[in-house]
Amino acid sequence: MERLEQLRAYMEDKGLDAFFCAKPANVRWISLYTGEDSFLFITRENQYFITDPRYTEQASYECPAYEIVNWRTSQGYNMGKTLAECGKGQDIKAIGFEEDYLTYDKWSAIQENCEAELVPTENVIEKFRAVKTPEELYNLRAACEISSRAFEKILKDIHPGVTEKELASKLSHYMVMEGADTKPYGGILISGAKTSLLHGIPDQKAVEYGDFVLMDYGCQYKGYLSDMTRTVIVGKADEKQREVFDLCRRMTEDTERAIRPGVTGIECYEASLEAIKDTEYFQYHYQGIGHGVGMFVHELPNIGARCENVLEENNILTVEPGIYIPGWGGVRIEDQGIVTADGYENLISATHELIEL
Repeated sequence: MERLEQLRAYMEDKGLDAFFCAKPANVRWISLYTGEDSFLFITRENQYFITDPRYTEQASYECPAYEIVNWRTSQGYNMGKTLAECGKGQDIKAIGFEEDYLTYDKWSAIQENCEAELVPTENVIEKFRAVKTPEELYNLRAACEISSRAFEKILKDIHPGVTEKELASKLSHYMVMEGADTKPYGGILISGAKTSLLHGIPDQKAVEYGDFVLMDYGCQYKGYLSDMTRTVIVGKADEKQREVFDLCRRMTEDTERAIRPGVTGIECYEASLEAIKDTEYFQYHYQGIGHGVGMFVHELPNIGARCENVLEENNILTVEPGIYIPGWGGVRIEDQGIVTADGYENLISATHELIEL
């Protein structure tokens, strides 16, 4: 209920009589519901959990403080009619909504059926989510430990001839066997020249001797996510590979030393540039080098060239600078950690040193 009260305090401050929440991660954070097809309608006095018949029983168990509304049976999947029915007799004149998520059809239905002003909002619940509770920190720590253990397991499977898709499948399997939730959220496992692709997709490419293999992946633990990247080499690294890897390692470590409460994402980004500012590789870095993680893999706050957000204690942040050279390959080393009272606690135990397989 504390999370509901945070939202209601915001509503009071902004003169909102109700708030419609549709983002799955925000719905889960507010209500603790773990299923699908879920929306929240929060008024000053009441709270409504809107779903369809597949999930009403689950919602009744997980969300006992909410009135469960079956919008399929009662209103034929018309969100406007549903909100109008929920709000009857409550004098609702202004409804806040998530401007970057509400679909046009639902917005139109609400406009048509509710005699209230629709007020766009941005990152309201996301800002609440940015500072983690002790329970959230526990779950995030566990997710990072699972991913780190999976990394140690996958190393034995990386060799010439194995395909990227085979390795990606095994990596997902290892995380589930180590205790992750069974629902994956995606991952990157690419090799060779493809490693210059920041979000490359694993395919049937076979790993070759001399390839970098870049693994950017994570898991869910009780709905909370890990996100880490390590880049290894198959065989012996050549001089340029060692140089690029060492520069990337320094970028990651310099950034982490800069993190503490009160600094901005821009200041952390600027710290990452010290290692490469006078080298030929400066042109190959990417300006977004970190983000918050929680129930969603990209949350607030962010680290980058234009990220003015100020870091707070108990933010969870990735640090992931990289060097990406088209046609040659790339290196990224990504940690995930907690902003502590005086610094940054890295939750990823995998080494920063170059691993030659």
